[in-house]
Amino acid sequence: MRHLIVCFLVGLLAAGCANKPLLPYTTDTTPVMLVPAIQHKQQDERGRFREIFCAVLEAGKDSLPDYLPCQQALARVGQEPAGRGGNMQLGPAQRRLQLVFVPGLAWDCISDWLGEQDSVPAHLRQIGYDMVTVNVGGLASSAANALMIRDEITRLPPAEGRPNLVLLGYSKGAADALVALANYPEIRGRLAAFVSLAGTVGGSPLANDATDGELNLLRHFPGAKCQSIDGGALQDLLPEKRRSWLNDQPLPDGIPYYSLITFPEPEKISTILRGGYGKLAWVDSRNDSQVIYYDQFLPNSRLVAFLNADHWAVAVPIARTHDVLAKFLIDKNAFPREALYEALLRLIEEDLQKDISRN
Repeated sequence: MRHLIVCFLVGLLAAGCANKPLLPYTTDTTPVMLVPAIQHKQQDERGRFREIFCAVLEAGKDSLPDYLPCQQALARVGQEPAGRGGNMQLGPAQRRLQLVFVPGLAWDCISDWLGEQDSVPAHLRQIGYDMVTVNVGGLASSAANALMIRDEITRLPPAEGRPNLVLLGYSKGAADALVALANYPEIRGRLAAFVSLAGTVGGSPLANDATDGELNLLRHFPGAKCQSIDGGALQDLLPEKRRSWLNDQPLPDGIPYYSLITFPEPEKISTILRGGYGKLAWVDSRNDSQVIYYDQFLPNSRLVAFLNADHWAVAVPIARTHDVLAKFLIDKNAFPREALYEALLRLIEEDLQKDISRN
């Protein structure tokens, strides 16, 4: 996307990239906004997730990085339902779920530079969960990446008994994972759940005027390992294409779907991303700098939470390894990701157990 590429590579400050929002930010809105032309029902699990996430945050406040009070990490949008109360399971996992993480646009262009410490997978393994990242093509089409997702899932050892894989698509990774689900029915039986995290389910208007030439500049990023492959990445982010695809491809039954939405307060947007935020605000100011909030909803999914974090903060840990950028440009990147992913898997595990009890 143009803002991500130009501002990241050239280092432009927000004053040079940003537009003043035409629409004011507000959380007084209907939380379940449909992707245009897609009719679906949403289950609202925000109350229960808030209970779990708050408990995980407080339990790990002295040991996990980037602690935030729960009320700062989660946004309240519209009328949030109350929690369910009852038992809170924070001990060892009862079901050994494995998170299959599908990263977003240009991930393999910057992954070496990020210098990730694998802190999220390490934390999840201490509890009894697991996590792997699919090495998709950061500049490739969703169709090309769908095959890589299929291959990664079929390589993983099958679980004994019930399915144990939670396929999570972040940003464009959500679109890639949806295509994999549609194109390769053989992986569906391996999935315990499907999650969109800040996903480009309905695309992003930023893709409308971005160019492949701009995107391909990332191939020259220090340490970049990305190739354009088929040059289809931007086309697969176009809102018209994504919404048409959703109309033509009903999601398979039998898999629980979850939506994690990024809905940051404007002051929670990193300086380097404010231009993207301002540009999207000409459409809707309720965006995370890359995706408008209603374009992140999976049809027929369970709404998990509105996260008070920008598009990068929930998955791209730049601030932990690049202090100077964290101070001046990527200055709102800190977010308790370990606690977020743990709470997500605990919610899914609880839901799966309830589904078994009902059946």
